[in-house]
Amino acid sequence: MARRFRGESHHKVDTKGRVSIPALFRRVLEAGDPDHREGDNPNLVIVYGDHRRNYLECYTVEAIDEVDEQIAALPRGSIERRMLERLFNGQSFPTTVDETGRLVLPAKLRQKIGLEKEAFFIATGDTFQIWKPETYDEVELKRTEEWLDEMPDDFDPLTLLNGAGG
Repeated sequence: MARRFRGESHHKVDTKGRVSIPALFRRVLEAGDPDHREGDNPNLVIVYGDHRRNYLECYTVEAIDEVDEQIAALPRGSIERRMLERLFNGQSFPTTVDETGRLVLPAKLRQKIGLEKEAFFIATGDTFQIWKPETYDEVELKRTEEWLDEMPDDFDPLTLLNGAGG
C-alpha cells in the first residue's frame, strides 16, 4: 500500500506562483514516484479539471498511473473514456517539486481557482488538494459541517467503514 498524505496547512504564494509544499507531503511524493532517487526532485501531476472544480488536485506518479489504468480499461471510443481522458490527461499539468521544496503554479492554474497570496493544502489520502483558503472555508468546510450537523449527536464517523472491507 502506498503512503498517504495527511494533514492540512497554509502557505504563502509569491508573485511568480511559487508555493512551498508541506514537508510531509514531499516525502509521500518521493515515495510515490518510481523514478525518484535520493537527491532528485519528485514528480507529480496536478489535475485542474473542468469548470466545476475550484481546487487543484495533486497526484503522485503512482496514483495518477492507477487512474490512467482504470481509464484505459474502458472501451476505446466510449464517451466515458474520452471524457475521463480529457479531464485527467488533457486538463492536467505534470510538474516537479523544485530543489527548495516548492511548486511553481502557472498563472492559468492560479487564475482558475483564484489563488493569490496564500494557498491551503489539505490531504485527501492518495492525493492532496490546493485551495484558495476562502473558497475552501466557504465551500468544503461548510459542506462538511452541514453533513455532520445532519448526523445524530453520538455519530462516530468510523461507523461508515463497517462493511467497507475493514
